[in-house]
Amino acid sequence: MLKMYTTTWCSDCVITKQVLAKRGIAFEEINIEDAPEAADYVMRINGGKRSVPTLEYAGHAASLSGFSRAKLDTFLNDAGVLDDASVVGAAS
Repeated sequence: MLKMYTTTWCSDCVITKQVLAKRGIAFEEINIEDAPEAADYVMRINGGKRSVPTLEYAGHAASLSGFSRAKLDTFLNDAGVLDDASVVGAAS
């Protein structure tokens, strides 16, 4: 399952969630403010920064801070999310 690490105050997180939902892409949201181990993970993969949203799928992880559709599309393609029928629903 695609995981999205977020915070409550992150506008890029809101946009990313909206785009994924519109495309029918299922994801698990993990708020790093409520999960210290998730915050540690985000910092490890983002050079010590609590950069959100951070997406993780099948061993691929990337920050989408400074959201752009191109950044999201690159991650989804590179990670193989779009090829996985269990993640991408009929609405995509």
